Amino acid sequence: MFDTLLHQFWQLTISGIALGFIYVLISLGYTMVYGVLRMINFANSEIFMWGTFASVVVTERIFHFTATSKPATGFKLIEVLLLCLIAAMLTSASVAMFVELVAYRRLRARGVNRLATLISAIGMSIALSEGMRILTDSRPVNVPRVLEKTVLFNVSNAQVRIDNVIVIVAAAVIFVALERFIKLSRMGKAIRAVSMSEETSKLMGVNLNAVITITFAIGGLATGAAAFFYTTVYEITKFDVGFTMGIAAFTAAVLGGIGNIRGAMAGGIALGLLETYSAAILGTQWKAITVFIVLILVLLFGVTTTCSVLIFFRKDLINILIALFKSFSVKPFSNLVLTICSGNSS
Repeated sequence: MFDTLLHQFWQLTISGIALGFIYVLISLGYTMVYGVLRMINFANSEIFMWGTFASVVVTERIFHFTATSKPATGFKLIEVLLLCLIAAMLTSASVAMFVELVAYRRLRARGVNRLATLISAIGMSIALSEGMRILTDSRPVNVPRVLEKTVLFNVSNAQVRIDNVIVIVAAAVIFVALERFIKLSRMGKAIRAVSMSEETSKLMGVNLNAVITITFAIGGLATGAAAFFYTTVYEITKFDVGFTMGIAAFTAAVLGGIGNIRGAMAGGIALGLLETYSAAILGTQWKAITVFIVLILVLLFGVTTTCSVLIFFRKDLINILIALFKSFSVKPFSNLVLTICSGNSS
């Protein structure tokens, strides 16, 4: 049952971290909006989907890449990747601001309850998804390969590809930049003030509508970056791609404590690893089910109780660790860990 996980542990770990960082960026769209409005932007999954198609349009229509084209190199590669990233981020940010204007602002001005706003967000999600379904005739769209997925180096028996490195490094940089912006900039302080008290913020001269719109735009930019990274790694998109990715990112946000930016990062990486490991152990058909199971457990019992479920599997985890360390060539260190694990298992 654990053979695939044991033999491909480091490869799965690298892939899981890369997937986790994509979840992190998408979950920032949920986290930013919830932190300010205390509402869930369920249209964020479709904002991600529109970002993936923006990247495809730039690749095919502007740079004329096709399925038979050779990957770009040199400055041409940098140009294509940067423009695709910018297009995906700007498209997602524009859609996010449109969602805020249509689904949130008018209802908020009328003082309606949150349930009405939630229904409005779900309606926007369906409209955006169905609109893209009509445009694409419900067909999946293959993304032309722009980046040659060369192996940069090996870690144990795992191959570290350039696309995974780009995702991990770039997503980490975007996350740090966003956190610094929220913490140090004037607008970031306004966003934090509105999240604490809308009424007090208005009394202090904060433009509430402007702050909320910018919050949606920032979440859209992060989600758009995730859309570009997704198409770069997986090279396919579809009108409903946002559903599974959105549910997973929402689960990551809840797992890390929704409204907490650093928690979104921890939750995203943890969920990416868990989803990848479970697919290796149980099969890829269980990949999406794992996300729903984690979400249900967290909503029912909370993060602490859910994490404690791992206690029930401690013996299996210890056996996995023992088998992994046996594969290393550093005998003294391996023997030390084996001794510690054996002592804990007893």
